[in-house]
Amino acid sequence: MKKNILLFIALCLATTMQAQDEEVVDAYFTTGEMPDMMVFLPGPPDSTSVAFANDVNRYFWGKEMRKDSVRAAEAIRDAVYGLDTILEEFEEAFGMKITKDDTPEIYKVLLEGTATCDSICTLPKRKYMRRRPFLRFHESTLTPDEEESLSKNGSYPSGHTLLGWSSALLMTEINPDRATEILKRGYRYGENRLVVGAHWQSDTDAARLAASAAYARLHTSERFLEQMRKAREEFKALNTPVPVSDAPATEVKTGSSAAYTLQGTPANNSTRGIVISKGNKILR
Repeated sequence: MKKNILLFIALCLATTMQAQDEEVVDAYFTTGEMPDMMVFLPGPPDSTSVAFANDVNRYFWGKEMRKDSVRAAEAIRDAVYGLDTILEEFEEAFGMKITKDDTPEIYKVLLEGTATCDSICTLPKRKYMRRRPFLRFHESTLTPDEEESLSKNGSYPSGHTLLGWSSALLMTEINPDRATEILKRGYRYGENRLVVGAHWQSDTDAARLAASAAYARLHTSERFLEQMRKAREEFKALNTPVPVSDAPATEVKTGSSAAYTLQGTPANNSTRGIVISKGNKILR
């Protein structure tokens, strides 16, 4: 009996800790408030159409790309759905590391923005329940552990592609100087769904169009525009070169580290803005 009680307490604590770790996402719009994909986009192509023939050709293109070990490895990494994967895989293209702690404003707009965009594909996925290519051809994918869950989820439009393209659009708005690199990576992220074997070409095409429509809808939200403004300011502050002063900067000890402002004046724990500490710029 005592063991059962202890086990119950442990399970409760584990559940509580898990709940605390979960992200609380405040979407800018509900699914019902987003543009209706089933109205502004056609459904998946008929199996007798030219468009479907292209889907088949592109499926075999994806299989051919698996022979490239670097591309195959990237496609497998991209298959892990979520913002954490996006932040890691897009870091080089974006030009800096994005984390919840170090860049909270950028992280917040990406988290809530992509979650809002994602909801645009909820209804069409349920309605069409399109059969995935690996099921149609009775072949395996690069992510066999996911095949069972994928078989129960429609492939049109591609949720991964929608996440990748909406992330690319949001990142481009934050750092327009890296637009080419970001969009290139965003497009390849969707292409990798063909490399894995989980999606048709038309799934990814529809997802990019849907992401663009959702992205436009975001810009009608004053709350989104304000958060994007904060994200851009944070990015600018972290990427602005430190001005060179004629007078040597004065350092002051705060705890165990020396810190000073951009003007060379001493910084303390209540100082807000950009502070130089141990040669690093810190936004407080």
